[in-house]
Amino acid sequence: MKSQLLRIFILFIVCLFYTSSSCTLYNKTITQDHELPIKKTENRYYNYIEAFLHLKKNNLDKTIYYLNKTIEDDPENLYLQKELAILYVMQKNNLRALNIVENIIDKNPEDIDSLIMYGRINQGLKQIDDAKEAYEKVIALDPSQKNIYLILGNIYMVEGKAGKALKIYKQLVNKYPAFYAGHFFIGKVYSEQDKIVDAEKEFKKALDLEPDIDEIRFELIKLYKSMGEEQKAINLYKEILRRDSNNIRAALELGLLYYKNGMIKDSDKLFNDLTARSLSDSEIIRKIVQIYLDKKKYNDAIIVLEGMLKNLPYSSDIHYAASIAYAGIKDKELTIIHLKQVEPDSRFYQNAIIRLSLLYRDQGKPGEAINLLENAIKNIPDKLGPMLYLGLFYEENEEFNNAEKVLKKAIKIDPENIEPYFRLGVVYDKWNKKEAAIESMKTVISLDPKNANALNYVGYIYAELGINLDEAESLIKEALKYSPDDGYITDSLGWVYYKKGLYKDALKLLKKAVDLVPDDPIVLEHLGDIYLKMTNKNKALMFYERSLLKKEKDKADIKKKIQELK
Repeated sequence: MKSQLLRIFILFIVCLFYTSSSCTLYNKTITQDHELPIKKTENRYYNYIEAFLHLKKNNLDKTIYYLNKTIEDDPENLYLQKELAILYVMQKNNLRALNIVENIIDKNPEDIDSLIMYGRINQGLKQIDDAKEAYEKVIALDPSQKNIYLILGNIYMVEGKAGKALKIYKQLVNKYPAFYAGHFFIGKVYSEQDKIVDAEKEFKKALDLEPDIDEIRFELIKLYKSMGEEQKAINLYKEILRRDSNNIRAALELGLLYYKNGMIKDSDKLFNDLTARSLSDSEIIRKIVQIYLDKKKYNDAIIVLEGMLKNLPYSSDIHYAASIAYAGIKDKELTIIHLKQVEPDSRFYQNAIIRLSLLYRDQGKPGEAINLLENAIKNIPDKLGPMLYLGLFYEENEEFNNAEKVLKKAIKIDPENIEPYFRLGVVYDKWNKKEAAIESMKTVISLDPKNANALNYVGYIYAELGINLDEAESLIKEALKYSPDDGYITDSLGWVYYKKGLYKDALKLLKKAVDLVPDDPIVLEHLGDIYLKMTNKNKALMFYERSLLKKEKDKADIKKKIQELK
């Protein structure tokens, strides 16, 4: 983008000098005392220089400001308007960019660059029909725009309109028969349409034109697998590995194919090679995650990872990846076994300990979860993760003193991190140390003034205590600016109004809160309270009973309310 602006900058300077010379000549020969054109030129030059300098500093706001000033003095300069549109796109202000580009197209309907930009912006805004129309026009005006055929074809493929995509790709191939991408994408369309012979022909044509692109080979492999022609797929994998022995994807997929076809010795050999390389190449685990775990192909990942563990049974990285795969198929026992094998010197140790502790807690073993985290903190005393979860488990066990100690320790390690302050505020609130809870949450707000949860927490404590209700209202309204559809924050504001005696306002907000979080017992109870205040006993009883069904503990108060109503 900068190089493009530099190109326009040079053109603009040339234009300025040319304009300046013309103006000087005009002034001398006809109106020597009329200096406004020269001043305007100087302004344009100054503003554009400022824009260019701010762009070099990556200050988009000021670049846009000065470029707008330049355009004010030269409103017909389409080059500058295009640059301004690009800057707005970079600023993610697509609507402003679109307005500018539409203005350029109104003045010059056949401006190819603007039409392409118009299409791209509309794609970003999900206005796909407008984008397609622009790209169709680009191709009609300038059939040499190879990439536009590909973009338009891809849009039709995403829409499930394979026939239209095929038509576009065939136009590209007719225009550029030696352009491999046209044949490649025609092959993908045919493959999707189960026209196997035609797809194979197009992929092979693409490969003849660009023999160095392995992605074509991978598409052919996928085609051969779908046909049940595993040997052809194996041969192509071997070809890829002959060309590049470090192609991890090919090695992983070939090993898996060997395994599934009962060629265990061949798969073991490949997995053995990958295991040995994984000791010094972390890219191998990343590829396994990318190819299998990210795509939720957990059973395939398990075959690969267990194959690698045969040769390297103490690899923390492989054990951690295996734990994710087993968690994916909901095998908690094997997930735990693999998590336990992750050693303290592993980059995955902190994540493994946290996941393992959560599994213990879910199994009703909070003591084991706590012991695990306490030991982990000895191994990695500078990491916050285990401390935060240990504080959480202490809090859940109502061991508030221990929770306070561990969270204060976390704050000493990283005093700028808001998370331990927030967790400590929750602990103090449950411990009934309301002033300490408010102080801790206000520290969060001082570090992060837009933290909706902390703003809401302070406001709600004030409402519960019936103090500082105006400040509570202000804090919760501020929280709603950042989380406008949060049911809990909406409930808090309704509760403030309840405490203020503004029952109609409270009712409106509490009904909205129940719509947003229909299963929360506190929110349901609040709505019951407001109906009771407004003497609608039937609705009050209905929401109290719903609240009681959702409560897991502390049911005495709500039962008393129901009993009194009945």
